Amino acid sequence: MTRDALGVAMERYARGDASAFGEVHDALSPKLDAFLTAQTRNRHLAEDLRQQTFLQVHKHRARFKPGAAVETWVFAIARRLLIDLFRRSKLDARLPITDAPSPERPDDLACARQVGRFVAETVDRLPENQRVAFEMLKGEGCSLVETAQALGTSVTAVKLRVHRAYVALRGVLRECA
Repeated sequence: MTRDALGVAMERYARGDASAFGEVHDALSPKLDAFLTAQTRNRHLAEDLRQQTFLQVHKHRARFKPGAAVETWVFAIARRLLIDLFRRSKLDARLPITDAPSPERPDDLACARQVGRFVAETVDRLPENQRVAFEMLKGEGCSLVETAQALGTSVTAVKLRVHRAYVALRGVLRECA
């Protein structure tokens, strides 16, 4: 669905057309699932957060401003729910990444797992704004413009955040080498 069509569907939904919700939901669910799963690394928790996000969209649909970017608005809601979750739990709700398929040599597998752990730990320790931008851009395949819109910032700010994440990751990879 194009951004314009999504905007029209959301405007219809905001005015009370319940049938337009399905269009909005179907258009945004895949990206929202990918974003929330990358942030929580827990598919079930991500599904719960997606449902909570759409519940908030439903509750506050009358506040949607016609002409506003629907994706940005919905992702801002999802991001606030994530922040609330992490604050409430006071611990990282994300689970470790599963190991990649084994290479032929056991030593290579052990090294690959160790590097994978170091990279995952480094990504986890990044400041939230860098981590989220990096994961949206590289993990979910969002464009710079989509990432900037979803985060409510400029493309330049996204580039800077991702560059800083690259610098941190390069340092870890240099240590591993």
